[in-house]
Amino acid sequence: MAARERNVLGGDLVACGTDPLTGFYRDGYCTTGPEDRGSHTVCVVVTAEFLAHQRSVGNDLVTPRPEWRFPGLTPGDRWCVVAARWLQAHQDGAAAPVLLAGTHEKALEVVPLQLLTAYAADVPDDPSSLL
Repeated sequence: MAARERNVLGGDLVACGTDPLTGFYRDGYCTTGPEDRGSHTVCVVVTAEFLAHQRSVGNDLVTPRPEWRFPGLTPGDRWCVVAARWLQAHQDGAAAPVLLAGTHEKALEVVPLQLLTAYAADVPDDPSSLL
């Protein structure tokens, strides 16, 4: 991961998940680049409801796909998801909790900070910094 990657709060991007190993680049971080056309930038804790929703819209996150180094997810896993897919899940009432410190600032090009904050699972000591 590049040393200057930032999260949606303006701080250093922290790891999203290593078991299973997440990220477009499978480095544990929700980093993005030109190859990542989907913007896998939102760090979430997947729920059964979110996984079912994703499957219903054609994004099967449960079935392992070894050719993509994808183990298949279970509720409680941390995973970098496509910002537009997370937004769609929110619009359909099935958004997963978000780890703001692990969500790349590029997610803000698709999802407003206020909305991500509403689903925050990692609230800082000083919540006023979220306003």
